[in-house]
Amino acid sequence: MSTQCFSIPRTIYYKEGSLSTLALLKGKRAAIVTGGNSMKRFGFIDKATALLKQAGIESILIDGVEPNPSVATVKRGAEAMLAFGPDWIVAIGGGSALDAAKVMWCFYEHPEISFESIIQPGSMPGLRNKARFIAIPSTSGTASEITAFSVITDTETHIKYPIVAADMVPDIAILDPALPMTMPKHITANTGMDVMCHALEAVVSTAATAFTDPYAIQAIKMVLDNLPTAYQQPTNLVAREAMHEASALAGMAFTNASLGLVHSMAHKIGGEFGVTHGLANAILLPYVIAFNRNHTDKYAYAEHMLGIPDLAKAVSALNKSMDIPCCFKDCTEVDFAEDKFLAVLDRMSRHAFEDPCTLTNPGTPTPDDVKMLFEAAYYGKTIA
Repeated sequence: MSTQCFSIPRTIYYKEGSLSTLALLKGKRAAIVTGGNSMKRFGFIDKATALLKQAGIESILIDGVEPNPSVATVKRGAEAMLAFGPDWIVAIGGGSALDAAKVMWCFYEHPEISFESIIQPGSMPGLRNKARFIAIPSTSGTASEITAFSVITDTETHIKYPIVAADMVPDIAILDPALPMTMPKHITANTGMDVMCHALEAVVSTAATAFTDPYAIQAIKMVLDNLPTAYQQPTNLVAREAMHEASALAGMAFTNASLGLVHSMAHKIGGEFGVTHGLANAILLPYVIAFNRNHTDKYAYAEHMLGIPDLAKAVSALNKSMDIPCCFKDCTEVDFAEDKFLAVLDRMSRHAFEDPCTLTNPGTPTPDDVKMLFEAAYYGKTIA
């Protein structure tokens, strides 16, 4: 058996007020990377800037990262970093901002390489030659603050590429529940189900180990116990802290065990239709669980550990309680017209089959299996 590795950030600050640890940094310059206006509107960018200044660190802001960060956005951010020369990169916001900042970091350190050269897992050159990385999530979902993953969209081909490189695991993660308290209810729902998906896919991954299972199982329990409260009571500190920590725990599991078909398919349907990643995961998850049960006993293992009878039913019930549709044709977030879906189905299925996350899905799914699952999740068909 080949040697394996378990990797997480060196330092994780968490609980209320943990953002203040920015004032403890040692350095000269920091590039703050964020998305839209929410982190500015709620004062977190100003607070981060002030804390860095308190540490004697000058900073610049690179903002405007879109929900599905593009190659062009990543290159724009890297150019700003090259002009400024930061020794810290501080990503603050949703998973998109964190993901984009990771790849900006790569191009800042290696401006000579192309995006195509880092698509293959493990092909990214070494980092930390110029800067170290801090991730501060505003959502409890993607766990990008913990992981070696980034998802970047090629807007010309409409393909989302999961970039995987061990060096992208942040040096420091800051999990302050004050940030996700600002999330609207539908984002709490979608990102919370992303946590559930990360944990469940890590449990059944063919690369799961005794190191990853405990994190994944605990994350599932915390989502079941706390997501409904976080959704119904957005300022409930206990539920928000628990969901923020569950997201990180699931991230520890999947960054080391990888994922599966749910993410492969969500990457591609998101690239084609622009549907939010967490929402796509939530809709796909019960169908993929039903399919995967034919190839693994790990769902039964998780159910035994958690003391629940049926994870697929538990996921569906969570979705329903938060008004998440049971199939894509009922999804109103984007235009899922049947003719548009059928027009891209074959291409989308092929690309999902080729996604790196498919490699660790239980069994040996085929492109036809992926197509069948897309059709089931679109129309709401039962999986045998």
